[in-house]
Amino acid sequence: MVEKKYSFNKSGIILVNKPAGISSNTVVNIVKYSLDAKKCGHLGTLDLEGQGLLPVTVNNATKLFDFFLNKDKTYETVFVFGFETDTLDTSGEIIKQKDCHITKSQVEDAIKTMIGKYSQLPPQYSAKKVGGKVAYKEARSGRTINLKPKEIEIYDFKLLDELQENVFKFSISCSSGTYIRSVCRDLAEKLITYGSMQCITRTRCGGFQLKDASSIEEVKNKNFSLISCDKVFDYDSIDLNLQQCQKLFNGQKILFEQADGLYKMFNENDFLGIGEIKENILKFNLRLM
Repeated sequence: MVEKKYSFNKSGIILVNKPAGISSNTVVNIVKYSLDAKKCGHLGTLDLEGQGLLPVTVNNATKLFDFFLNKDKTYETVFVFGFETDTLDTSGEIIKQKDCHITKSQVEDAIKTMIGKYSQLPPQYSAKKVGGKVAYKEARSGRTINLKPKEIEIYDFKLLDELQENVFKFSISCSSGTYIRSVCRDLAEKLITYGSMQCITRTRCGGFQLKDASSIEEVKNKNFSLISCDKVFDYDSIDLNLQQCQKLFNGQKILFEQADGLYKMFNENDFLGIGEIKENILKFNLRLM
């Protein structure tokens, strides 16, 4: 059997503008097969009906997931007040209702109280796992999982527009792990009513912006920018000579007189990965070549 030769052997990150209605994993597979890459992944799931920025990692860049896991994110979203569904978005079945006439000033006052850290309960329809069971799969079968609240942080919460009565558009910047559907539920509680999320668009993920993303069709047509793996990190850089690189690649530690910490390592223009210096000893923390 002839071994397959992959036509795209570069490593990096492609920013994709995910449309609503397809999963994040579907987008990853489209990128992988469009490029004929060896492997691909993503840096943070978007819900099926969510849209917007999805950073897709290609080849060795898939090793970046753990380093990117806690990056902050920004979303634009629309909340509808007056009812709550089982999924906390308008695609679900209504389970609670309350007549209300929410004003713009009420919303502006309430969102101010939500900026900062708070303990958030994830939605039952989420990918959270408890005891090996996935919450949304259990919920679809009529069962519930005892989900525990998790501390999240909202850095910025802006009211962008009042679209119609009880329907408002927001921009929310928050910590990783924040469920915007739960933010809707919690904001509605402060307004003494119920709420459901109508739609959501991710506009920022770490230092990456939606305005720089390519459509799926552009990726298929090879019309995209491949972002170097080093752009994920804010560390200082160090440049290594060939002899130092060979020692590191052979698993050896090398003397390097510089302050303790993590560094981006280069050999000329080639990004090697992340190195850690401790007591003047340098070793790989993350190898990408």
